[in-house]
Amino acid sequence: MNNKNIYTSVDIGTNTIKIVVCELFGNKLNLLAATSVASQGIKKGVVVDSALATNSLKKALKEIEDMLGVSIKKVIASIPSYNADYIYSKHEELISSDEKVNIDEKVINLLFKETIKEKLPQLKEVVTLLPVDFIIDDEKAVKDPKGLLGKKIALRSVLVATPKKNIYSVVSLFENIGVEVVDITLNAIGDMYTFKSKETDESIGIIVNMGEEVTQVSLYNKSIIVKSTNIQLGSKNIDNDLAYIYKITKNEARKIKEKFALAHKMYASVNDIYELTDVNGEKVRINQFEASEIVMARLEQILNLVKNEINTLTNKKISYIIVTGGTSNMDNFNLIADEILGKGTIIGDVKLIGARHNKYSSVIGNIVYFINKLKLRGKSYSMFDSDDIEALSTRKKSIINVSNDSMLGKVFGYFGSE
Repeated sequence: MNNKNIYTSVDIGTNTIKIVVCELFGNKLNLLAATSVASQGIKKGVVVDSALATNSLKKALKEIEDMLGVSIKKVIASIPSYNADYIYSKHEELISSDEKVNIDEKVINLLFKETIKEKLPQLKEVVTLLPVDFIIDDEKAVKDPKGLLGKKIALRSVLVATPKKNIYSVVSLFENIGVEVVDITLNAIGDMYTFKSKETDESIGIIVNMGEEVTQVSLYNKSIIVKSTNIQLGSKNIDNDLAYIYKITKNEARKIKEKFALAHKMYASVNDIYELTDVNGEKVRINQFEASEIVMARLEQILNLVKNEINTLTNKKISYIIVTGGTSNMDNFNLIADEILGKGTIIGDVKLIGARHNKYSSVIGNIVYFINKLKLRGKSYSMFDSDDIEALSTRKKSIINVSNDSMLGKVFGYFGSE
Protein backbone atom coordinates (compact mmCIF):
# COMPACT_ATOMS: atom_id res chain seq x y z
CA MET A 1 0.00 0.00 0.00
CA ASN A 2 1.49 3.29 -1.12
CA ASN A 3 1.35 6.16 1.34
CA LYS A 4 3.89 8.33 -0.44
CA ASN A 5 2.78 11.09 -2.78
CA ILE A 6 5.31 12.48 -5.25
CA TYR A 7 4.94 15.64 -7.31
CA THR A 8 6.84 17.27 -10.18
CA SER A 9 6.75 21.02 -10.72
CA VAL A 10 8.15 22.83 -13.77
CA ASP A 11 8.86 26.53 -14.32
CA ILE A 12 9.67 27.40 -17.93
CA GLY A 13 11.65 30.61 -17.57
CA THR A 14 13.40 32.92 -20.01
CA ASN A 15 16.90 31.88 -19.00
CA THR A 16 16.32 28.51 -17.35
CA ILE A 17 13.81 25.71 -17.01
CA LYS A 18 13.59 24.73 -13.37
CA ILE A 19 12.22 21.36 -12.28
CA VAL A 20 11.81 19.97 -8.80
CA VAL A 21 10.48 16.58 -7.71
CA CYS A 22 9.28 16.37 -4.12
CA GLU A 23 7.85 13.65 -1.92
CA LEU A 24 5.21 14.30 0.70
CA PHE A 25 5.69 11.78 3.48
CA GLY A 26 4.54 12.10 7.07
CA ASN A 27 3.23 15.60 6.34
CA LYS A 28 6.76 16.70 5.41
CA LEU A 29 7.98 17.76 1.97
CA ASN A 30 11.30 16.22 0.94
CA LEU A 31 13.25 17.03 -2.21
CA LEU A 32 14.07 14.06 -4.43
CA ALA A 33 15.69 15.95 -7.30
CA ALA A 34 16.10 19.45 -8.69
CA THR A 35 17.63 20.91 -11.82
CA SER A 36 18.00 24.23 -13.60
CA VAL A 37 18.74 23.95 -17.32
CA ALA A 38 19.34 26.75 -19.84
CA SER A 39 16.26 27.48 -21.94
CA GLN A 40 15.75 28.74 -25.48
CA GLY A 41 12.66 29.90 -27.32
CA ILE A 42 11.30 31.78 -24.29
CA LYS A 43 11.20 35.56 -24.05
CA LYS A 44 9.95 37.35 -20.96
CA GLY A 45 8.22 34.17 -19.83
CA VAL A 46 6.34 33.66 -23.11
CA VAL A 47 6.97 30.89 -25.66
CA VAL A 48 8.20 32.59 -28.86
CA ASP A 49 9.75 29.56 -30.59
CA SER A 50 7.96 26.29 -29.89
CA ALA A 51 10.66 24.06 -31.40
CA LEU A 52 13.49 25.59 -29.36
CA ALA A 53 11.38 25.64 -26.19
CA THR A 54 10.40 21.99 -26.69
CA ASN A 55 14.04 20.94 -27.08
CA SER A 56 14.98 22.83 -23.91
CA LEU A 57 12.13 21.19 -22.02
CA LYS A 58 13.15 17.74 -23.25
CA LYS A 59 16.73 18.35 -22.08
CA ALA A 60 15.59 19.49 -18.63
CA LEU A 61 13.24 16.52 -18.23
CA LYS A 62 15.95 14.08 -19.33
CA GLU A 63 18.34 15.51 -16.76
CA ILE A 64 15.84 15.07 -13.94
CA GLU A 65 14.83 11.61 -15.20
CA ASP A 66 18.49 10.53 -15.24
CA MET A 67 18.74 11.61 -11.60
CA LEU A 68 15.61 9.71 -10.61
CA GLY A 69 15.88 6.65 -12.86
CA VAL A 70 12.20 6.94 -13.82
CA SER A 71 10.24 8.88 -16.43
CA ILE A 72 8.30 12.07 -15.74
CA LYS A 73 4.73 11.54 -16.95
CA LYS A 74 2.77 14.23 -15.08
CA VAL A 75 3.63 17.75 -13.94
CA ILE A 76 2.40 20.97 -12.40
CA ALA A 77 3.28 23.79 -14.83
CA SER A 78 3.57 27.51 -14.23
CA ILE A 79 2.18 29.82 -16.91
CA PRO A 80 2.81 33.51 -17.72
CA SER A 81 0.84 36.02 -15.65
CA TYR A 82 0.58 38.69 -18.36
CA ASN A 83 -2.87 40.31 -18.37
CA ALA A 84 -4.05 38.12 -15.51
CA ASP A 85 -7.31 39.04 -13.80
CA TYR A 86 -7.82 38.61 -10.05
CA ILE A 87 -11.57 38.74 -9.44
CA TYR A 88 -13.03 38.89 -5.94
CA SER A 89 -16.26 36.96 -5.46
CA LYS A 90 -18.75 36.00 -2.78
CA HIS A 91 -21.01 33.15 -3.83
CA GLU A 92 -23.66 31.49 -1.66
CA GLU A 93 -25.38 28.13 -2.07
CA LEU A 94 -28.40 26.74 -0.23
CA ILE A 95 -27.57 23.17 0.76
CA SER A 96 -30.80 22.22 2.52
CA SER A 97 -34.04 24.03 3.34
CA ASP A 98 -34.93 21.56 6.11
CA GLU A 99 -32.25 20.39 8.49
CA LYS A 100 -28.51 20.98 8.68
CA VAL A 101 -26.43 18.61 6.59
CA ASN A 102 -22.80 17.56 6.58
CA ILE A 103 -20.58 19.71 4.36
CA ASP A 104 -18.34 17.53 2.22
CA GLU A 105 -16.11 17.74 -0.86
CA LYS A 106 -19.11 17.70 -3.21
CA VAL A 107 -20.49 20.86 -1.63
CA ILE A 108 -17.11 22.56 -1.87
CA ASN A 109 -16.66 21.60 -5.52
CA LEU A 110 -20.16 22.86 -6.32
CA LEU A 111 -19.27 26.23 -4.79
CA PHE A 112 -16.10 26.43 -6.87
CA LYS A 113 -17.85 25.53 -10.12
CA GLU A 114 -20.73 27.94 -9.62
CA THR A 115 -18.33 30.76 -8.71
CA ILE A 116 -16.37 30.18 -11.89
CA LYS A 117 -19.54 30.14 -14.04
CA GLU A 118 -20.64 33.41 -12.50
CA LYS A 119 -17.33 35.30 -12.66
CA LEU A 120 -15.22 33.97 -15.54
CA PRO A 121 -14.34 36.88 -17.88
CA GLN A 122 -14.91 36.49 -21.61
CA LEU A 123 -11.93 35.39 -23.74
CA LYS A 124 -10.04 34.22 -20.65
CA GLU A 125 -9.43 30.86 -19.05
CA VAL A 126 -9.45 29.89 -15.40
CA VAL A 127 -6.06 29.29 -13.84
CA THR A 128 -7.31 28.64 -10.34
CA LEU A 129 -9.70 29.76 -7.67
CA LEU A 130 -8.20 30.91 -4.36
CA PRO A 131 -10.56 30.46 -1.41
CA VAL A 132 -10.41 33.21 1.19
CA ASP A 133 -12.84 31.54 3.59
CA PHE A 134 -16.21 29.81 3.95
CA ILE A 135 -19.19 31.13 5.94
CA ILE A 136 -21.76 28.61 7.15
CA ASP A 137 -25.27 29.84 8.01
CA ASP A 138 -23.99 33.43 8.26
CA GLU A 139 -21.80 32.55 11.23
CA LYS A 140 -18.04 32.71 11.79
CA ALA A 141 -15.79 32.26 8.73
CA VAL A 142 -13.65 29.11 8.52
CA LYS A 143 -10.80 28.07 6.24
CA ASP A 144 -11.92 24.44 5.79
CA PRO A 145 -15.64 23.63 6.26
CA LYS A 146 -15.45 19.86 5.69
CA GLY A 147 -17.27 17.93 8.40
CA LEU A 148 -19.25 20.92 9.67
CA LEU A 149 -23.08 21.10 9.60
CA GLY A 150 -25.14 23.78 7.91
CA LYS A 151 -28.07 24.68 5.67
CA LYS A 152 -26.25 27.21 3.48
CA ILE A 153 -22.67 28.02 2.73
CA ALA A 154 -20.94 31.04 1.23
CA LEU A 155 -17.50 31.12 -0.38
CA ARG A 156 -15.36 34.24 -0.49
CA SER A 157 -12.64 33.80 -3.07
CA VAL A 158 -10.40 35.28 -5.74
CA LEU A 159 -10.73 33.84 -9.23
CA VAL A 160 -7.52 33.93 -11.26
CA ALA A 161 -7.86 34.00 -15.05
CA THR A 162 -5.47 34.71 -17.92
CA PRO A 163 -5.69 34.96 -21.71
CA LYS A 164 -6.02 31.48 -23.19
CA LYS A 165 -2.77 31.81 -25.15
CA ASN A 166 -0.81 32.09 -21.86
CA ILE A 167 -2.04 28.63 -20.95
CA TYR A 168 -2.11 26.84 -24.28
CA SER A 169 1.41 27.87 -25.31
CA VAL A 170 2.81 26.16 -22.20
CA VAL A 171 0.47 23.17 -21.99
CA SER A 172 1.03 22.34 -25.68
CA LEU A 173 4.81 22.06 -25.09
CA PHE A 174 4.19 19.25 -22.64
CA GLU A 175 1.50 17.59 -24.72
CA ASN A 176 3.84 17.49 -27.73
CA ILE A 177 6.31 15.36 -25.77
CA GLY A 178 3.71 13.16 -24.10
CA VAL A 179 3.76 14.69 -20.62
CA GLU A 180 0.42 15.41 -18.95
CA VAL A 181 -0.15 18.77 -17.27
CA VAL A 182 -2.06 17.87 -14.14
CA ASP A 183 -2.41 21.41 -12.86
CA ILE A 184 -1.44 24.96 -13.82
CA THR A 185 -0.62 27.93 -11.64
CA LEU A 186 1.17 31.27 -11.55
CA ASN A 187 4.63 31.71 -10.08
CA ALA A 188 3.34 34.53 -7.89
CA ILE A 189 1.06 31.99 -6.18
CA GLY A 190 3.99 29.61 -5.71
CA ASP A 191 6.14 32.34 -4.20
CA MET A 192 3.50 33.02 -1.57
CA TYR A 193 3.22 29.35 -0.62
CA THR A 194 7.00 29.15 -0.18
CA PHE A 195 7.11 32.15 2.18
CA LYS A 196 3.61 31.94 3.69
CA SER A 197 3.50 32.72 7.41
CA LYS A 198 1.22 33.95 10.16
CA GLU A 199 2.14 37.51 9.21
CA THR A 200 1.21 37.06 5.55
CA ASP A 201 -2.06 35.38 6.60
CA GLU A 202 -3.07 38.42 8.64
CA SER A 203 -1.89 41.40 6.59
CA ILE A 204 -1.32 43.10 3.24
CA GLY A 205 2.08 42.75 1.62
CA ILE A 206 4.24 42.47 -1.48
CA ILE A 207 6.40 39.77 -3.03
CA VAL A 208 8.95 40.85 -5.65
CA ASN A 209 10.39 38.15 -7.92
CA MET A 210 13.45 39.33 -9.86
CA GLY A 211 13.61 37.18 -12.96
CA GLU A 212 15.91 37.07 -15.96
CA GLU A 213 14.05 39.60 -18.12
CA VAL A 214 11.05 40.52 -15.99
CA THR A 215 10.65 41.61 -12.37
CA GLN A 216 7.19 40.75 -11.06
CA VAL A 217 5.59 42.75 -8.25
CA SER A 218 2.58 41.08 -6.62
CA LEU A 219 0.17 42.35 -3.98
CA TYR A 220 -1.38 39.97 -1.45
CA ASN A 221 -4.14 40.33 1.12
CA LYS A 222 -4.12 37.61 3.77
CA SER A 223 -1.80 35.48 1.57
CA ILE A 224 -4.17 35.73 -1.43
CA ILE A 225 -2.86 37.44 -4.55
CA VAL A 226 -5.07 40.35 -5.57
CA LYS A 227 -2.95 42.27 -8.11
CA SER A 228 0.31 41.91 -10.00
CA THR A 229 2.40 43.88 -12.45
CA ASN A 230 5.55 43.28 -14.46
CA ILE A 231 8.61 45.49 -14.90
CA GLN A 232 10.42 44.73 -18.15
CA LEU A 233 13.85 44.59 -16.55
CA GLY A 234 15.69 41.79 -14.79
CA SER A 235 19.04 40.19 -14.05
CA LYS A 236 19.85 39.92 -17.77
CA ASN A 237 20.19 43.71 -17.84
CA ILE A 238 22.99 43.46 -15.27
CA ASP A 239 24.77 40.93 -17.51
CA ASN A 240 24.36 43.27 -20.49
CA ASP A 241 25.83 46.20 -18.53
CA LEU A 242 28.90 44.25 -17.45
CA ALA A 243 29.39 42.78 -20.94
CA TYR A 244 29.18 46.20 -22.60
CA ILE A 245 31.46 48.06 -20.20
CA TYR A 246 34.19 45.42 -20.07
CA LYS A 247 33.76 44.15 -23.67
CA ILE A 248 33.27 40.59 -22.48
CA THR A 249 30.80 37.84 -23.37
CA LYS A 250 27.47 37.67 -21.61
CA ASN A 251 28.43 34.28 -20.15
CA GLU A 252 31.51 35.85 -18.55
CA ALA A 253 29.40 38.77 -17.37
CA ARG A 254 26.97 36.38 -15.69
CA LYS A 255 29.85 34.65 -13.91
CA ILE A 256 31.09 38.00 -12.59
CA LYS A 257 27.60 38.87 -11.36
CA GLU A 258 27.06 35.51 -9.67
CA LYS A 259 30.54 34.75 -8.33
CA PHE A 260 32.41 38.01 -7.88
CA ALA A 261 30.42 41.26 -7.74
CA LEU A 262 28.36 42.39 -4.74
CA ALA A 263 24.85 43.83 -4.91
CA HIS A 264 26.00 46.84 -2.88
CA LYS A 265 29.44 48.46 -3.17
CA MET A 266 29.71 49.19 0.57
CA TYR A 267 31.87 46.17 1.36
CA ALA A 268 33.41 45.66 -2.10
CA SER A 269 37.19 45.63 -2.34
CA VAL A 270 39.38 47.45 -4.88
CA ASN A 271 42.08 44.87 -4.20
CA ASP A 272 39.95 41.84 -5.10
CA ILE A 273 40.67 41.26 -8.81
CA TYR A 274 38.95 39.13 -11.46
CA GLU A 275 41.10 38.45 -14.53
CA LEU A 276 39.80 37.35 -17.92
CA THR A 277 40.16 37.87 -21.65
CA ASP A 278 37.75 40.22 -23.47
CA VAL A 279 36.14 39.63 -26.89
CA ASN A 280 39.17 41.23 -28.58
CA GLY A 281 41.54 38.77 -26.94
CA GLU A 282 42.98 41.35 -24.54
CA LYS A 283 43.58 40.73 -20.83
CA VAL A 284 41.13 42.50 -18.53
CA ARG A 285 41.51 43.06 -14.79
CA ILE A 286 38.27 43.89 -13.01
CA ASN A 287 38.24 44.94 -9.39
CA GLN A 288 35.30 44.05 -7.20
CA PHE A 289 34.42 47.64 -6.29
CA GLU A 290 34.02 48.74 -9.91
CA ALA A 291 32.01 45.65 -10.86
CA SER A 292 29.78 46.12 -7.82
CA GLU A 293 29.14 49.76 -8.76
CA ILE A 294 27.84 48.64 -12.16
CA VAL A 295 25.61 45.96 -10.61
CA MET A 296 24.36 48.33 -7.94
CA ALA A 297 23.40 51.02 -10.46
CA ARG A 298 21.13 48.63 -12.33
CA LEU A 299 19.66 47.17 -9.15
CA GLU A 300 18.89 50.70 -7.93
CA GLN A 301 16.99 51.38 -11.13
CA ILE A 302 14.96 48.14 -10.90
CA LEU A 303 14.16 48.50 -7.20
CA ASN A 304 13.11 52.14 -7.62
CA LEU A 305 10.71 50.99 -10.33
CA VAL A 306 9.48 48.31 -7.93
CA LYS A 307 8.87 51.00 -5.32
CA ASN A 308 6.82 53.01 -7.82
CA GLU A 309 4.78 49.95 -8.78
CA ILE A 310 4.00 49.20 -5.15
CA ASN A 311 2.59 52.71 -4.77
CA THR A 312 0.49 52.14 -7.90
CA LEU A 313 -0.83 48.76 -6.74
CA THR A 314 -2.11 50.01 -3.38
CA ASN A 315 -2.39 53.03 -1.13
CA LYS A 316 -2.89 50.85 1.94
CA LYS A 317 -0.26 50.16 4.56
CA ILE A 318 2.15 47.39 3.54
CA SER A 319 3.17 45.09 6.38
CA TYR A 320 5.92 43.21 4.55
CA ILE A 321 7.97 43.18 1.34
CA ILE A 322 9.65 39.90 0.38
CA VAL A 323 12.18 39.82 -2.46
CA THR A 324 12.95 36.52 -4.21
CA GLY A 325 14.34 35.25 -7.52
CA GLY A 326 17.94 34.23 -8.19
CA THR A 327 19.36 37.77 -8.11
CA SER A 328 18.23 38.22 -4.51
CA ASN A 329 20.82 35.61 -3.49
CA MET A 330 23.65 38.01 -4.36
CA ASP A 331 25.89 39.00 -1.46
CA ASN A 332 24.84 42.30 0.17
CA PHE A 333 21.48 42.32 -1.63
CA ASN A 334 19.82 43.07 1.70
CA LEU A 335 21.72 46.38 1.92
CA ILE A 336 20.39 47.79 -1.33
CA ALA A 337 16.90 46.41 -0.68
CA ASP A 338 16.81 48.18 2.70
CA GLU A 339 18.04 51.44 1.17
CA ILE A 340 15.39 51.58 -1.54
CA LEU A 341 12.41 49.52 -0.38
CA GLY A 342 12.83 50.30 3.31
CA LYS A 343 14.32 48.81 6.44
CA GLY A 344 12.89 45.43 7.24
CA THR A 345 12.59 44.29 3.62
CA ILE A 346 12.81 40.50 3.75
CA ILE A 347 15.12 38.62 1.41
CA GLY A 348 13.57 35.25 0.60
CA ASP A 349 15.05 32.19 2.22
CA VAL A 350 14.04 28.93 0.54
CA LYS A 351 14.36 26.32 3.25
CA LEU A 352 13.91 23.06 1.32
CA ILE A 353 17.18 21.20 1.81
CA GLY A 354 18.85 20.50 -1.53
CA ALA A 355 17.23 23.48 -3.30
CA ARG A 356 18.12 26.35 -0.98
CA HIS A 357 18.22 29.02 -3.65
CA ASN A 358 15.63 31.68 -4.35
CA LYS A 359 15.48 30.76 -8.04
CA TYR A 360 13.47 27.73 -6.86
CA SER A 361 10.94 29.65 -4.73
CA SER A 362 8.13 29.61 -7.30
CA VAL A 363 8.56 26.04 -8.50
CA ILE A 364 8.67 24.63 -4.94
CA GLY A 365 5.77 26.76 -3.74
CA ASN A 366 3.63 25.54 -6.63
CA ILE A 367 3.87 22.02 -5.19
CA VAL A 368 2.91 23.27 -1.72
CA TYR A 369 -0.08 25.08 -3.23
CA PHE A 370 -1.15 21.96 -5.15
CA ILE A 371 -1.00 19.88 -1.97
CA ASN A 372 -3.16 22.44 -0.17
CA LYS A 373 -5.73 22.24 -2.96
CA LEU A 374 -5.84 18.47 -2.61
CA LYS A 375 -6.23 18.70 1.15
CA LEU A 376 -9.22 21.02 0.87
CA ARG A 377 -10.84 18.60 -1.55
CA GLY A 378 -10.11 15.67 0.76
CA LYS A 379 -8.01 13.93 -1.86
CA SER A 380 -4.71 12.06 -1.98
CA TYR A 381 -2.80 12.05 -5.24
CA SER A 382 0.60 11.14 -6.65
CA MET A 383 2.09 11.93 -10.05
CA PHE A 384 4.09 8.67 -9.90
CA ASP A 385 2.51 5.21 -9.99
CA SER A 386 3.36 2.43 -7.55
CA ASP A 387 5.99 0.86 -9.85
CA ASP A 388 7.82 4.18 -10.21
CA ILE A 389 7.66 4.78 -6.47
CA GLU A 390 9.15 1.34 -5.85
CA ALA A 391 11.93 2.06 -8.34
CA LEU A 392 12.58 5.40 -6.64
CA SER A 393 12.73 3.73 -3.23
CA THR A 394 15.55 1.44 -4.34
CA ARG A 395 17.45 4.34 -5.88
CA LYS A 396 16.83 6.96 -3.22
CA LYS A 397 20.30 7.12 -1.76
CA SER A 398 21.91 7.88 -5.11
CA ILE A 399 19.67 10.81 -6.02
CA ILE A 400 19.30 14.24 -4.47
CA ASN A 401 17.27 13.04 -1.52
CA VAL A 402 17.07 14.90 1.77
CA SER A 403 14.62 13.96 4.25
CA ASN A 404 -15.22 21.04 -20.41
CA ASP A 405 -14.11 20.96 -24.24
CA SER A 406 -11.24 23.15 -23.37
CA MET A 407 -7.71 21.78 -23.23
CA LEU A 408 -7.91 22.53 -19.51
CA GLY A 409 -10.81 20.16 -18.99
CA LYS A 410 -8.10 17.63 -18.13
CA VAL A 411 -6.43 19.81 -15.55
CA PHE A 412 -6.73 18.66 -11.94
CA GLY A 413 -8.00 21.83 -10.28
CA TYR A 414 -10.81 22.86 -8.00
CA PHE A 415 -13.17 22.78 -10.94
CA GLY A 416 -12.07 19.38 -12.26
CA SER A 417 -14.13 16.25 -12.33
CA GLU A 418 -14.40 13.97 -9.36
